[in-house]
Amino acid sequence: QLDHLTRWASDIPPLAYTLAERFWPGPLTLVLKAAPGVSPLVNGGQSTVAVRWSSHPALQGILGRLGRAIVAPSANPFGQISPTCAAHVQQHMQGRIAAVVDGGPCTLGIESTILDLSGAQPTILRPGSISAEQLAPLLQVARRPAPDAPRVPGALASHYAPRTPCFSVSASALAGLAAALPQSAVIHHGAPLASAGWQRCLPADADGYASQLYDALHEADRSGCARILVLQPPADSAWDAVRDRLQRASQPWVDRVDQPRP
Repeated sequence: QLDHLTRWASDIPPLAYTLAERFWPGPLTLVLKAAPGVSPLVNGGQSTVAVRWSSHPALQGILGRLGRAIVAPSANPFGQISPTCAAHVQQHMQGRIAAVVDGGPCTLGIESTILDLSGAQPTILRPGSISAEQLAPLLQVARRPAPDAPRVPGALASHYAPRTPCFSVSASALAGLAAALPQSAVIHHGAPLASAGWQRCLPADADGYASQLYDALHEADRSGCARILVLQPPADSAWDAVRDRLQRASQPWVDRVDQPRP
């Protein structure tokens, strides 16, 4: 809750409270200057701390019973696909954790927006479910972090990645590649492809697509296919968070004039 902020953060700007009142509980993580005494185990030895108030009723119930904050990493092996249901956690964390609290599948599907308020210029460190356009009425944000910006999850060039080789493919090339490479798992949005074998058609709107993206990647990774082909998302700003995740989970397909890439 808002009165807990001072336990973890110091020099809290008024904007933080304005944003919290507007977007909390919800998928907005605020990066603030850490309060004295915050353990390096909490913030990785940085001078900042990231805080969020989740809207999930199961987690709210747990926090209410505890009466304190929870510090925890993501429930997946480092760098691999994020989980969006209990089955994903059990699949990847079997033997590493004692139990799973099953609160049902994630509604939004992708991680929170991380907004840095610790410096002079508010900066989006990771795009997420709350867009820059939603934040715009309250502040002007920079979308590209400075070199000395706080370290945050999901900022590496390769992240959220399946174990199966994953490639982003243009709309003009997708159908031909799916036909030429039948051992491919294809993830796209729109009408089913007659040329594809294993395929998953996601919603054509950004929010609907985001809600199913990780589940589709998990399913494709388990399909036994040799590779995953993902249709490149639209370039408009509504798809920023989806595009960010796919850029880290895949690599661009490099066309070859002599033969399809294996």
